[in-house]
Amino acid sequence: MNIPSELKYTKDHEWVRIDGDIATVGITDFAQGELGDIVYVDVETLDETLEADAVFGSVEAVKTVSDLFLPLSGEIIEFNEALESDPETVNSDPYGAGWMIKIKINATEELAKLLSADDYKALINA
Repeated sequence: MNIPSELKYTKDHEWVRIDGDIATVGITDFAQGELGDIVYVDVETLDETLEADAVFGSVEAVKTVSDLFLPLSGEIIEFNEALESDPETVNSDPYGAGWMIKIKINATEELAKLLSADDYKALINA
């Protein structure tokens, strides 16, 4: 299972890549594998400022729908529009082209609550 060491993770199976005060967010390889074939990614919170752990969207797979939780407080400044026509990219490249949103981080102190790759591996027993 692919769990890149340079990323941070949440207990809700999102990954976070930090670049200054911008965080790129997607779901982990583990999460996409558990969901199965993803057919739709819904994010209607673009340009909204939300608190950490708020629902920012959902991902629909063939047999289920799962909420997506914001890992850090901030403004959602970008949605990966390529997922509108190719949601299956989340399955094939969850840490690359399958990213979902970018956030302008409001509270950098929240970074400390994110999991390291080793912590995430322990969480999912990988």
